[in-house]
Amino acid sequence: MNLQNNIIQTAKNVLRLEAEAIAKVADLIDERFKNCVEAILQIKGRVVVTGIGKSANIATKIVATLNSTGTPALFMHAADAIHGDLGMIQPEDFVICISKSGNTPEIKVLVPLLKRKGAKLAAMVCTPDSYLGQNSDFILNAYVEREACPHNLAPTTSTTVALALGDALAVSLLEARGFSSEDFAVLHPGGALGKRLYLKVDDIYGKNQAPVVTETASLKEIIIEISSKMLGATAVVQNNTKIITGVITDGDLRRMLNNFDSIADIQAKDIMTASPITIEADQYAAEAMAIMQNKSITQLIVTKSGNFEGFIHLHDLLREGIV
Repeated sequence: MNLQNNIIQTAKNVLRLEAEAIAKVADLIDERFKNCVEAILQIKGRVVVTGIGKSANIATKIVATLNSTGTPALFMHAADAIHGDLGMIQPEDFVICISKSGNTPEIKVLVPLLKRKGAKLAAMVCTPDSYLGQNSDFILNAYVEREACPHNLAPTTSTTVALALGDALAVSLLEARGFSSEDFAVLHPGGALGKRLYLKVDDIYGKNQAPVVTETASLKEIIIEISSKMLGATAVVQNNTKIITGVITDGDLRRMLNNFDSIADIQAKDIMTASPITIEADQYAAEAMAIMQNKSITQLIVTKSGNFEGFIHLHDLLREGIV
């Protein structure tokens, strides 16, 4: 087998081994997992996740996921805990200790200290009958048969399983709390995900000009309005009202040249697209994006209670990271 085939086969084997390991751990989810989730829901403090080596790296990711899904959490490195960081743990906290073997020297030093703090302790461990497992209040079974490393040494399968088990814990807590998309937006106001959940059309469209003509506007007036407001379109309203009757785009102007032999007496009502697609100002910007993508258009008329207010453009949404 040549080198290229070896590489491809190795990659496939690793992914299959790790996928199979996660599937086996899914079968191990039982009352012990449920009891752990229920205990976390009852605490008044925070979830503290700790580990050493690669387990510490996984712990930081689990902490990030917990925090972003409504469970206050912090990371404590197991080695640093015995050099002062143990002071961050309070009796009302809940500690999750990640360790494949559950029998490392650092764990054997740390566990009695954690017990003295009075916080509840859960072991995310491959061997429940290990020192860590036997001295914990709860077990999160992260059993793996072997690492994906050919020497069964480098943490690969075990860390993947721990990561997935952490996700299962976070999502179980999220659902148990009834954590909503609105709650998610509160915790993610700066990112694209958060913007999709809280940014509304009203927050964006006001930066644009509001091109509008009446039904009887002349072709010259229409062209000047579209050109000066630079949005590629203008709304058409009934005379002396904000009631929308149509929209005229650059495309409508081009089509007009093919549809009319004489353009001297053309008015807005002759070339507008009647009953245009609109969006209310209090709707989410993500909804505006969905409409534009579905209808293959680049701007939408913004309304309030059905009356004309302005335009929102595709570029506005892209600038805000709404995709």
